[in-house]
Amino acid sequence: MENFTKIFKPDKTFRAKKKFEVGTLKYELHKKAMASLNAGLDLKSVVQLPAEEDLNDWLAVHVVDFFNRINLIYGTICEYCSKASCPTMSGGQKYEYMWADGDKYKKPTALPASEYVANLMDWVEKLINNDKIFPADVDVPFPKNFFQTCKKIMTRLHRVFVHVYIHHFDKLGEIGAEAHINTCYKHFFYFVVEFKLVDEKELEPLRVMRQGICGY
Repeated sequence: MENFTKIFKPDKTFRAKKKFEVGTLKYELHKKAMASLNAGLDLKSVVQLPAEEDLNDWLAVHVVDFFNRINLIYGTICEYCSKASCPTMSGGQKYEYMWADGDKYKKPTALPASEYVANLMDWVEKLINNDKIFPADVDVPFPKNFFQTCKKIMTRLHRVFVHVYIHHFDKLGEIGAEAHINTCYKHFFYFVVEFKLVDEKELEPLRVMRQGICGY
């Protein structure tokens, strides 16, 4: 993963938008998670909660890291994901995703993929930058519904993988990023399965591909 930012260049439209402050608990957890990943350890073991760590802190750090990485992945292909090429947010002919956020879009609404992803990234960014939901201070407790919030975020972020793999994977192949997105997806998949963050029906669109990459 060390060459991740070289291939998924951060000067694209979508950028990593959240960083952990040096010296904080979450920054140390982030470093620990990244060190394990870069060491090439088995991803199934990398995602497991360390014995001495709090589950909510572990979830928070990984949700932010996956948000940042998926931002970069989509930013690499966003110029090819236009209203003309992708008039709906879909994963092939069988799957179409509608956007609702309870604010601007109160009811599920069909959007071009680019608009869906833009709304999704803005929505996630607001959540992870809200200290009442993702507290930066270790003394501030997580909200009672934190797990459900993480589950909703990860479920929606998975849909970006679905769209990119099914509709834009050829472009990732052209720039030599196939191995990197596969590793990122594998890490994401093992994490959401470990903590039951994405339902099986949401994972179904990539089942065949996933079996080849992840083994099940």
